[in-house]
Amino acid sequence: MIRQNRLLAALAADDRDFLSALMEGVDLPRGLELSLPRTIAEYCYFPGAGIISTVVVSPEGNQTEIGVIGREGMSPSSVILGSDQNPFRTVIQVDGHGWRIRREALARFIEERPPVRRIMLHWAQAFSSQIAYTALSHSVHTVDERLARWILMCHDRVDGDRLALTHEFLSIMLAVRRPSVTNALHILEGNGFIHSLRGTIIIRDRAALEAFAADSYGGSEREYARLFSAPAA
Repeated sequence: MIRQNRLLAALAADDRDFLSALMEGVDLPRGLELSLPRTIAEYCYFPGAGIISTVVVSPEGNQTEIGVIGREGMSPSSVILGSDQNPFRTVIQVDGHGWRIRREALARFIEERPPVRRIMLHWAQAFSSQIAYTALSHSVHTVDERLARWILMCHDRVDGDRLALTHEFLSIMLAVRRPSVTNALHILEGNGFIHSLRGTIIIRDRAALEAFAADSYGGSEREYARLFSAPAA
């Protein structure tokens, strides 16, 4: 049911039904690349479960994650802004399922229906806000606080308290080496916020984790809530 995706659920019923006829359901296994930099995107994806990681890659191959997308949004948002290419690499970080639509079909649909375009532009703004807060967090927050933020953001986008996050993905998320990830996990675990297993993080005290993250978390969540008039995740 495509209403599992909150962006699609925000559309008027007739718009959603029309769009549904153009979409196909897909599994989204971890590691699946959805788009690559400077490559024309064939499909746009709307997750119903799982997490898409948006990664910026330098010409030398250095990379860091700048945003995560779950059932609240879609990727790539470049199509909303009239571009056929996404400057970032997008890859499934936590497996799930969703729906995909050919980029040209979605572009035509957005162009022909102003109410749909308005909602999609709201999503593009919400995601841009998340990217901006990620840049701020990389600049002013400690690795421990940044890890707490990313764990909270991933927790917002899954059911339950178990997160399948590998050290490799965490190092990309934080733009640090794996030993720094291990140290940060030990700090959060030592404070009783999480329990860390191999490839899995279990949330033990969400409220305490939010308090520890302080102002690194919540800014883009409030912007999403404002734009979509819904409680923040």
